[in-house]
Amino acid sequence: MASAIAALALVAVVAPAAAEAMDDLAITEAAAVMPPGRFLWADDPAASGPVSVLISLPDQRAYVFRGSKMIAASSVSTGSDEKPTPLGRFTVLEKKAMHRSNLYDDAPMPFMQRLTWDGVALHAGRNPGFPASHGCVRLPAAFAKKLFAATALGATVEVTDEAYVAGAMMEPAGGRELARR
Repeated sequence: MASAIAALALVAVVAPAAAEAMDDLAITEAAAVMPPGRFLWADDPAASGPVSVLISLPDQRAYVFRGSKMIAASSVSTGSDEKPTPLGRFTVLEKKAMHRSNLYDDAPMPFMQRLTWDGVALHAGRNPGFPASHGCVRLPAAFAKKLFAATALGATVEVTDEAYVAGAMMEPAGGRELARR
C-alpha cells in the first residue's frame, strides 16, 4: 500500500515520463488509494494495440489498456441503485466532444462516448467517489479528455460487478482476461 501512495506522489510530482515505467500492478495499486476525481495516465510508448476500458462497479474505477498493457486508471462515478450502470461488454457507438443530455435537463456531457442508444455513456462529470449518476460512467474531466483522444469508435468497454486485480480477473469460461479485449 505504501508503494501505491509513493507511486501516486511520484506521478503527481515528477514528469509523465516517470509514470511510463509503471507496470499493471503499480497502476492498480495506485488506483486502489486514489481519491475521487483523480486519475493516473502512464501510457507506454512500447504498448501496441487498440485501447479498451474496464469499468469495475465495486472499485468505482476505470482501467484503460492499450492491447494487453494497462496504461491508465481513474476514479469513476457509476449509476445509482435507482438508475444502475448496465453490466456487459459494449462498444463505443458515438463520440462527441460536447454533448448535452436529451434525457436529463440538457445536462452537459463533455467528452461523451456513447455505449448504448438508450442513454448510457462515458463522459466528464461530477465524481464524488460513489455511484451517483443516472446510469452513465462519470469521469474526471482531464481523464475524460485523454480517454476521448485515445479511443476509437468501436473500442471495447467492459462493465463488471467484480473487483479488479491486475491480470487476475478471468471470464468464467474461455480463460481470457476481460480487460485484454
